[in-house]
Amino acid sequence: MTTASTLPAPVTPLAAAVAEHLTWLRVHGYATTTVHQREYHLAALVGFLAEVGINTPGEVSFAALESYQRHLYRQRNTRTGGPLSFRTQAQRLIPVKSLFAWLTKHGRIPFDPAAGLVLPKAERRLPEATLSADEAEDVLAGPDVTTPLGLRDRAILEVLYSTAIRRAELIGLQVWDLDHARGTLFVRQGKGGKDRHVPIGARALDWTQRYTDLVRPTQVRHPDAGVLFLSASGAPLRPDWLSRTAAGYISAGAPGKHGSCHLFRHTAATLMLDGGADIRYVGEMLGHAKLETTQIYTRVSIAKLRAVHAACHPAGDGQPGSGEDHLRAI
Repeated sequence: MTTASTLPAPVTPLAAAVAEHLTWLRVHGYATTTVHQREYHLAALVGFLAEVGINTPGEVSFAALESYQRHLYRQRNTRTGGPLSFRTQAQRLIPVKSLFAWLTKHGRIPFDPAAGLVLPKAERRLPEATLSADEAEDVLAGPDVTTPLGLRDRAILEVLYSTAIRRAELIGLQVWDLDHARGTLFVRQGKGGKDRHVPIGARALDWTQRYTDLVRPTQVRHPDAGVLFLSASGAPLRPDWLSRTAAGYISAGAPGKHGSCHLFRHTAATLMLDGGADIRYVGEMLGHAKLETTQIYTRVSIAKLRAVHAACHPAGDGQPGSGEDHLRAI
C-alpha cells in the first residue's frame, strides 16, 4: 500500500472532507504541528482507502477501518525495518477517530464507523539511552568553536542540554526569547500549543551570547525575522539537519550511545532527578501535561536506588559477609 507524505489535492469527496476537517482544526486554534501530523496520517488513510475503491466518507465502514488498522500492524518502520510500535499505531489511528467523530457531529455521515475502533495499548518504553554527566560534557566539547558554525553548534547543544527543550521548540526560538537577567528561556507554542518559561544555565547563556554577538550577524538575512539559530545561508534550521548534526556530535563524543536532540532532553531530566530535583518541577520544565509522563524518568534515574541498595541490602556494598565467612570455613 502507498502512504502519502502530504495530503493530495482534494480530488475525491473523502480527501475534500479531510481538507475541510483540517481547516476546522486550524480555525479552532490547534497547534500547527498537530495539524501537520494529522494531515500526514489522514493522507495515509485516504491513500489506503482509495486503493480498495473507497472515496467518499459515506462508504467508509467499520470493517474498512479495521482493515486499515491491520495494515498498520503489518507495516514496517522504514528506519529500523521492524514493526511499528503500538504507540505509533495508536498515534496514527487517533486522527482517524477524530475525523469520523467530527464528520458525524457535523452531519456529514449518519453514523461514526470509527466509534468501535479500539486503539492498541501503548507500551511504556524507557528511553533507549541517556548520557552520563561526563559523556554529556564530551559531546558538548565536540564542535570546533574556532569556526563560526562550530560556535553556533556549541550554543545549540548547550541550550538543548541546559533547558531540555524539544527539537521543534529550539528551531522556533526567537532572539528575544532569552532573558539573560532572569536566566530563563521562553518557549512559545510548545507541544499542545502551550507557552512556558524554563530555566537556562549561565554557561548556555554565555555560549548563546557569543553566537548572537559574533556569528548570527554574519548569517542573518534582512529584514531580520528574529529567529535565533540560523543556517549558514541565514534560513531557519531544518529539523532533519538538526537531528543529523546532534547525532553526529553524540556519536563522536559518546561512542556506543545513539540518539539526537531528544537524548539531551532524556539526559537532562534523568540527571536532574539523580541530583534530587522534585519530579513536579522537572515535569513543568519539560512541558509535560501529566505527572505520569515525567515518571518514566524515575525508572531511568537509578542513582538513589543504587545508593539505597548499597546501604541496605546485605550484599549491597560488596564486602564479604558472614555467609562468605561460613563458606570459607567449610
